Amino acid sequence: MGTKKKHANIPIFIPHLGCPNNCVFCNQRSISGHMSFDENTVPCEIERALSTIESMGDKRETEIAFFGGSFTGIDRTLMISLLETAYSYVKSGRARSIRLSTRPDYIDEEILEILKKYGVRTVELGLQSMSEKVLLASKRGHSREQAEKACILIKEYGFELIGQMMIGLPSSTVQDEIETAERICALGADGARVYPTVVFYDTELCDMAERGDYAPLTDEAAVLRTKNVLGIFDKHGVPCIRVGLCASENLSSDERVYGGANHSAIGELAMGELFYDKMCSLIENLPDEGEKNIVFYVPTGATSKAVGQKKKNINRIKDKYFVKKHIRSVKILEKNTLLGYNIKMEI
Repeated sequence: MGTKKKHANIPIFIPHLGCPNNCVFCNQRSISGHMSFDENTVPCEIERALSTIESMGDKRETEIAFFGGSFTGIDRTLMISLLETAYSYVKSGRARSIRLSTRPDYIDEEILEILKKYGVRTVELGLQSMSEKVLLASKRGHSREQAEKACILIKEYGFELIGQMMIGLPSSTVQDEIETAERICALGADGARVYPTVVFYDTELCDMAERGDYAPLTDEAAVLRTKNVLGIFDKHGVPCIRVGLCASENLSSDERVYGGANHSAIGELAMGELFYDKMCSLIENLPDEGEKNIVFYVPTGATSKAVGQKKKNINRIKDKYFVKKHIRSVKILEKNTLLGYNIKMEI
């Protein structure tokens, strides 16, 4: 197997620019951690990041990423200026590509032609849900039809598509979230992000929670519901590149967050549940009789997730199966030929 190239992202946050919509969950200034935006600082940010990356000495695939707002909805002159700045680094070879995030209703043929011209490789689309009732309850401002059309166009123009979805939105059920994940896969997504809903102060969702019209997700519920969609993405071979909001200064402070699933390890906990389910499924097929020493092989880097925090998964397997299946021991080892959540069991 070849060595996987290291990847480095240079995030440029565009806080709430270009988005006149006010989704119930959104306080963009809290999410991005930025109160304002100055275009003139962008080259400095890129140069500072590149100097750090280049000083490491190893060859990295560096990507300039415009996050935080609806990039294709900002003032067209500003958008093109930012793209020109980023593209200059691609043309010089100091950056490999450009990535951006936006909304489905800010995607059309004209916009995609511009993005193609300036070397954009990846478009992350804030879909959040494919349920009309959830989109309405969240005041998302676009329809399922618009979301699907945007996904189709992005793929037709040859971009890499990352589908972003949320867990625990108003009116959303477990089945809504499973169907959203299935639809993201069916529309050809190359990857996904999953965001369990965090309730920020100064949002309509916070008002709803304070009135009792919305119940924020508990960490436990968020883990189990996230596990469901991770399983869908895994089944279809669509990598989930992140679960939960990126860590930033003061993001999880009491001053910013009212409630919801803001556990710092929410992704690892959900992945651990998925590995636990897969291990249990294999054990269930074992005969009851005969003593057994079990070894589970998991992908490289997945041991901590498979074992679970504080060995939770190992302990649960012991409690559930050691007597029933006459198991004497369980070990978890890594194998670099395995990918995703694939595991193998040996006796």
